[in-house]
Amino acid sequence: MKLKLTKSQELLNRRKEVVANGVGVFNTTTVQDAKGAIIIDADGRELIDFAGGIGVVNAGHCPEPVVAAIREQAGKYLHTSFNVVTYEPYIELCEELIKILPHGEKTKAMLVSTGAEAVENAIKIARQATKRPAVICYTGAYHGRTMMAMTLTSKVSYKYDCGPFAPEVYRLPFPNFYRYGGTRDEATFVKDELKRLHESALNLVDIKNVAAIILEPIQGEGGFNPVPQKYLEGLRAFCDEHGILLIMDEVQSGFCRTGHWASWQHYGVEPDISTYAKSMGSGLPIAAVVGRAGIMDMAASGSIGGTYIGSPVCCASALATIQYMKDIDLNEQAKIIGHTIMTRLNNLMKNTPQIGDVRGIGAMIAIEFVKNSDPGQPDAEICSKIVKGCSENGLIMLSAGTHKNIIRILSPLVITPQQLDKGMSILEKEIKNAINK
Repeated sequence: MKLKLTKSQELLNRRKEVVANGVGVFNTTTVQDAKGAIIIDADGRELIDFAGGIGVVNAGHCPEPVVAAIREQAGKYLHTSFNVVTYEPYIELCEELIKILPHGEKTKAMLVSTGAEAVENAIKIARQATKRPAVICYTGAYHGRTMMAMTLTSKVSYKYDCGPFAPEVYRLPFPNFYRYGGTRDEATFVKDELKRLHESALNLVDIKNVAAIILEPIQGEGGFNPVPQKYLEGLRAFCDEHGILLIMDEVQSGFCRTGHWASWQHYGVEPDISTYAKSMGSGLPIAAVVGRAGIMDMAASGSIGGTYIGSPVCCASALATIQYMKDIDLNEQAKIIGHTIMTRLNNLMKNTPQIGDVRGIGAMIAIEFVKNSDPGQPDAEICSKIVKGCSENGLIMLSAGTHKNIIRILSPLVITPQQLDKGMSILEKEIKNAINK
């Protein structure tokens, strides 16, 4: 007798038939409805969301003020192209962005649709502003899948057989203290990494040709690796010394995830240009490049942007999202959630040698799994078991890292204490189950 497929299985089978295989499947759950931190799958099963659409729904699934703003704007006009017909939602959103994300004495912004698109435009602006071609990026970086962004992205599996890549891109090791610190203390490690940075002016690229250095202050796909404070300060000084623009990619770390509008505000180190997307619009495709006005205005007319830059509906969604975040003080909520998660994971790590590291800032937290307590022996197999086990038991999780040995937590920041407790209990149980299998 043939077993009847569930609705979720049927949906996944339909996906396999018509969707290109190259579109990733990071988790095999489905959705028919979502609200707050809860997803209801195609079979009516309730799941707690610890993935947040890859960090997109910091304000939760379908926040009511945002849905209302989308409906209202959709009834007025859907598209004119900002290049052709100017509309207020675009201008209003830029005005709001420069208030919460000031860069220097005067700030300007531009809007696009995706994080990768924001990165592409940030690089174009930097090159035009400096009249230099080269860009320096880091190992472990993820900046997107368009051509320049994919070149900047470190993980080989995201760009397999996609070359040739964009020229004049150079890469430095990211200062990942847990993985590469060895027996050194953090201060010595940072000193050595800054020495490597300064040596790059002699052995990596002619420093007079470098337009920008781009990094994620807290790497996303790379494994939620926070850049050391003193390294970022040293990087800022290095850029100033050589007339290089510092670009910070805040696509995953922005909009309350770390307890600030951007993680660079946590560090107190200001970039020249920064990029945003994901939770900025609660799920609608909206992204931004924000920077010092004098730099932003160096881009020639028509050289940045595109047909769908700052869709009016997406702008309305972003404006409502930002206001909602302010109204419920989502930055403070991120700190509370992060403290709860870190406390529980640190307690678990004490008796779990397979957990090599627990790290993060605010509610952007990761767990790294290794073999033999060795940072150089990543354990991807255990992560796969944990993600699968969590999914089967009502919790949506995502892995991360070059070696896929890291579990990242990106729960909506509106998650209730009860939902957070239940989700953490499932995660803790599945970590123990994976270890004992």
